Amino acid sequence: MTGKPPISCYIRTKNEERLIGEVIRAALPAVDEVVLIDSGSTDKTIEIAEAAGARVVREQWHGWGKQKRLGEDAAKNHWVLDIDADEIVTPELAAEIRALFANGDPDFPVYQLMMATAPPVGKPWMDYNLVDRRKLYDKRVIRIPDHAMDDQFKVPSGVKVGHLKSRLLHRSFTELAQLEEKFNRHSSAAARDTKLKPFWLVGLRLLFGKPFYFLNQYARRGLWRAGWYGFMVANIAAHGRWLKDAKMMEIHLRKRETKTGD
Repeated sequence: MTGKPPISCYIRTKNEERLIGEVIRAALPAVDEVVLIDSGSTDKTIEIAEAAGARVVREQWHGWGKQKRLGEDAAKNHWVLDIDADEIVTPELAAEIRALFANGDPDFPVYQLMMATAPPVGKPWMDYNLVDRRKLYDKRVIRIPDHAMDDQFKVPSGVKVGHLKSRLLHRSFTELAQLEEKFNRHSSAAARDTKLKPFWLVGLRLLFGKPFYFLNQYARRGLWRAGWYGFMVANIAAHGRWLKDAKMMEIHLRKRETKTGD
């Protein structure tokens, strides 16, 4: 194969001027096109994106999975690379993707990679606190769920998954205050848009869950290796997970109050 791989990269955006130029420029060596699905940016996101070589599709916000579906539909290629506006394709990952398509379509219809956090303080966490994501796939075989909240697909039975060795860098926050704000927003959406857990289970998680959420981040995911910064991030992440429980309990209490009022 000559030229770039027949891959379309799609990105959901709204007011992402901070990194969008770098994100697009980093992705372009690995793909044939970059498409933005922009839901009403009022900053310089669109201007920067078009100058960097991306195509912009303007569409109102429909939900996390639904917005990715729009990205799939807008892509001119069957193969797509799904990244967010704070995820950087490293040169190593771009080279690995190009090599994968050097002789035509690769062996598997879906490829999994590991996403590494690039914190605002210190070096990227390249071998701990990793998140596995299926980011490169053939949309003829699989699609993102057409869902307001769920934006990660499950691989159908019988479909084999390939693995990419290189990392995708995730610059998910600029400071701890922003990280806490992101967890707060996400917990609200998660409590509202996912199936409501039983009252008793929400109560148990509310009372006893936070230490387990912290240990999951600090011990199991390896944030102890990041020193004080890892300790702080683990605490914020645990609190963010606990907020989902708190907001689910609030939903239960509001429903009980409504029934009592009736």
